[in-house]
Amino acid sequence: MLKRFFKKGIIEAGCDEAGRGCLAGPVFAASVILPDGFHHALLNDSKQVNENDRNTLRPIIESKAICWAVAMVDHTEIDRINILKASFKAMHLAIDQLHTRPDLLLIDGHIFSPYFGIVHQCVVGGDAKYTSIAAASILAKTHRDEYMQRLHTEYPNYGWNDNKGYGTAFHRKQINEHGISPYHRKTFGICNEYREEGIKMKDVN
Repeated sequence: MLKRFFKKGIIEAGCDEAGRGCLAGPVFAASVILPDGFHHALLNDSKQVNENDRNTLRPIIESKAICWAVAMVDHTEIDRINILKASFKAMHLAIDQLHTRPDLLLIDGHIFSPYFGIVHQCVVGGDAKYTSIAAASILAKTHRDEYMQRLHTEYPNYGWNDNKGYGTAFHRKQINEHGISPYHRKTFGICNEYREEGIKMKDVN
């Protein structure tokens, strides 16, 4: 059973991200303030909810939330500042958009870059513990999946409609065959070995 609040009587915003471990595409983050008593039987950590149920939950969360916001930081910025800082930046950008100012930020994870003027509480595994963080995880995941589906239409070789940019065996095989796309994170794993158009870095040195 998800907990509805960390501290009763204050405005809490749950925050979570999606796409930290991907080889391609941006990282997305969401921040959600839910009304007292919000409950849905399907709601849980997005990783424990199937795609159909996530897509069912998204409009419910968006319509019932007091306010919500989603933001992204793209692959270029991820390569420039690193994925951890990019994840924090995406969360900050989402919080910036909230039209109701929370008293407390509930952050999924064990570390966070403080947001000026609002205290935060990090919760390891928070997306499976608190309703607002679980809701944020659903929004971050579904918005990112939708974005990766659009990128798939530009670069269908990599199977982003299915793997969403994660380093599956198929995705890695396609990188070996086709090189990296403009949307790949050049500092991540196998991508670091390639230039675009299938040229391995060692082959041009």
